[in-house]
Amino acid sequence: MHNAILHILFALSFFALLLSYAIYPSLALLIQMLMKKSKNEDTNLPYVSVVCAAFNEESIIKEKLDSLVRSNYPKDKIEILIGSDGSTDNTNIFINQFSQLFKQIKLIEFEGRNGKPKIIESLIKQSKGDIIISTDANILFAKNTIRQLASHFKDPVVGLVDSVICHSNIKKDGIAIQEKSYLNIEAKIKHFEGRVFGTMMGPFGACFAMRKNLYKPLPKNFLVDDFHICMNVIQQGYKAINDLEAVVYEDVSNQMQEEIRRKTRIAAGNFQNLFFFKSLWINPFNKAFIPFICHKVIRWIGPFLLITLLLSNFLLLMQNTSQLVYKFVFIGQLTLYIGALFDIILKKIGIHTVFLRYMSHFLGMNLALLLGFIQFINGVKTNVWEPTKRNQ
Repeated sequence: MHNAILHILFALSFFALLLSYAIYPSLALLIQMLMKKSKNEDTNLPYVSVVCAAFNEESIIKEKLDSLVRSNYPKDKIEILIGSDGSTDNTNIFINQFSQLFKQIKLIEFEGRNGKPKIIESLIKQSKGDIIISTDANILFAKNTIRQLASHFKDPVVGLVDSVICHSNIKKDGIAIQEKSYLNIEAKIKHFEGRVFGTMMGPFGACFAMRKNLYKPLPKNFLVDDFHICMNVIQQGYKAINDLEAVVYEDVSNQMQEEIRRKTRIAAGNFQNLFFFKSLWINPFNKAFIPFICHKVIRWIGPFLLITLLLSNFLLLMQNTSQLVYKFVFIGQLTLYIGALFDIILKKIGIHTVFLRYMSHFLGMNLALLLGFIQFINGVKTNVWEPTKRNQ
């Protein structure tokens, strides 16, 4: 391969990875620290419909419903619609017990497996509220979560508001620490994007609020419904923002294999959305251009950039390229891959090192992106999904 091409491939892949994983997050966190905290009045609150799809959630559904009914949101301005997606355990029984005590709760049973997007779409059609809060069955609400989310819709240009997940059940024998760190940084980046651009790059699908009239049904077999919904809101000219004080609680993922399975599915859905919303990231004058490219597009093609960086770096060194930068970057890459390998070996004998686990976590998530791309190329046959294991 021509030497000049190798230099270009090295430079592009190295800068892109540095931009997405270091420069952009650092600038986002710095600017956010310098910005004044926004104040939001919660008077004249709207009627809210909480919608939730549940499949065999008997282990958590009682806690879920209890957290909702304990909300400090006005009881006459809220309804809670739970769609049971062909549950075969005691999920329906527990929901019915709550619905007899609290008139806001309504169970809608669906036959067979339909998948979350179809359940949510059906619940939204049956809902009464102008504001929809979509949430997962395993997410527990703080008392002021609904009030905090709903209060933003006094601003007519706000179309979607995301929450922040606080994680529990942190263990050292898996990837819980690393996953929590990653998600905490993601929340701050999204808050920055919402404040500065009004184009937060996708909510945490476990809990977000939106205007009902902005909802558009998902295309057939699309996997990542929350990102698709968010981008549709932005495409319609409304703001998507994140509220760091709208807190919900969830067990953080701990098993690498389970998380790769989940993120592979998400990655396949990301590539679906990448091509569906290409008008938002190919136009440099679009307000979503910078967040979409820096935060999402580069991340999604990260596995290919890592492969390109390693190969071009190796070939340049084989050609006796003398620049120190090539040597340092190559040593850094070797350290990453060897560190991840050592982590896997040490884990098998019961030794868990947080620093090395960050390396294997990073590479594991990029592996999931690569597997997701392959799944996307092969074609997504269904968006029905087996929920991630609880209490890992």
